[in-house]
Amino acid sequence: MEYLIVSTTIDNKKDAKRLARKIILAKLGACAQISKIKSYYKWKGKIEFNEEFKIEIKTLSKNYKKLENFIIKNHKYEVPEIISIKIIKGYKNYLNWIK
Repeated sequence: MEYLIVSTTIDNKKDAKRLARKIILAKLGACAQISKIKSYYKWKGKIEFNEEFKIEIKTLSKNYKKLENFIIKNHKYEVPEIISIKIIKGYKNYLNWIK
């Protein structure tokens, strides 16, 4: 079984909390953690800076496509960040909990 951390960003805390809660209620992740971050990026030819909220979701790889579609449907960004990182190793009991 493969485990993932899927991350996305959003521009305000209220929407981050709402999206994280909806993901957990939809059973697309076992856990969603929210962190305040500062983002610098290039968008439509300009360098941008914004404070955002990063949501990291612990999930199974079999849930990735449904989670990706769910984020796209429930996200207001034109092109939301949706990336996954494979969990190579982890505490066995924690990984079992994700399952």
